[in-house]
Amino acid sequence: MYKIIRWFLFKLNPERAHHFTFNVLGVLFKIPGIAGICRSIFIIENNKLGVDVFGLHFKNRVGLAAGFDKDAKLYQQLGNFGFGFIEIGTVTPLAQPGNDQPRMFRLPQDEALLNRMGFNNEGAIAAAKRLKAHKANVIIGGNIGKNKNTANEDAASDYLKCFEALYEVVDYFVVNVSSPNTPNLRDLQDKEPLTKLLLELMQLNKSKPKQKPVLLKIAPDLTNSQLDDIIEIVATTKIQGVIATNTTIDRNLLSNEKEYALTLGLGGLSGKPLTKRSTEVIKYLHQKSNGAFPIIGVGGIHNADDAIEKIKAGATLVQLYTGFIYEGPSLIKKINQRLLNEHLN
Repeated sequence: MYKIIRWFLFKLNPERAHHFTFNVLGVLFKIPGIAGICRSIFIIENNKLGVDVFGLHFKNRVGLAAGFDKDAKLYQQLGNFGFGFIEIGTVTPLAQPGNDQPRMFRLPQDEALLNRMGFNNEGAIAAAKRLKAHKANVIIGGNIGKNKNTANEDAASDYLKCFEALYEVVDYFVVNVSSPNTPNLRDLQDKEPLTKLLLELMQLNKSKPKQKPVLLKIAPDLTNSQLDDIIEIVATTKIQGVIATNTTIDRNLLSNEKEYALTLGLGGLSGKPLTKRSTEVIKYLHQKSNGAFPIIGVGGIHNADDAIEKIKAGATLVQLYTGFIYEGPSLIKKINQRLLNEHLN
């Protein structure tokens, strides 16, 4: 069934297809009984799937990565597909349009996407209002970033503003300094500025009545030396974990459409070409740190085997994005069923 839906959606421009899907789901789930039918088809209710991490209880290990529901407009509806958690964002303090269109491209022969969205969003306060108005049926993460026009030396202020705006309405935070689509953003992954940024954020966190878990999302393009720095930074700042990984700028990972991708220009690559590298990063961080912190694995999960591989490499949780687009919501159920069969929960 989903293959037919995908065939139609893939006839549309990727960004148009995304908005069309959101509009359809928004209308569909207003029909009485649809949510229940959807849940009966896609959700496996089993306490053995639950896992406790970051001081939170996740009903299962499979989440939706940031970038799909940027503005917290469809998290309730998406929860009916069986996700154990949903990450909204990336949000910035001020609304911004993002980069010029076209800015998202499909590479179907490689089962990949290339995007240079540029943190297009309606702002942290708008997202917070939606989250406050409608109670979520899953764990909600808030992925935060800086506005394009904010200089790197002032970046901490943007992250702090987003933290304040979302503090009461999300269960955990993700600091995004690894998107390749905001100029100079990845410079913040360097040891000194990143340590400074995270220490300021954790100081604000400690001033709150209840601390929220803070995670760091990193790029797959970091060297082992830089990954060693990440391990040290986590220990120094005492953040709660790492998300590995964001999209890659390495076009050499493509097997079939490298030349076409090069004509598209800048942007981050996601999907199957990233499967191996993201798993390598997870494994390196987990082994080198002796499992000192939890890792959320994301990047190229298109089937249950991919998810299992990341968990065995050291990930506690996994997230979908491109695989969700290519394979549909049944992928979540397939992963959870496999987790039960493998006795990994």
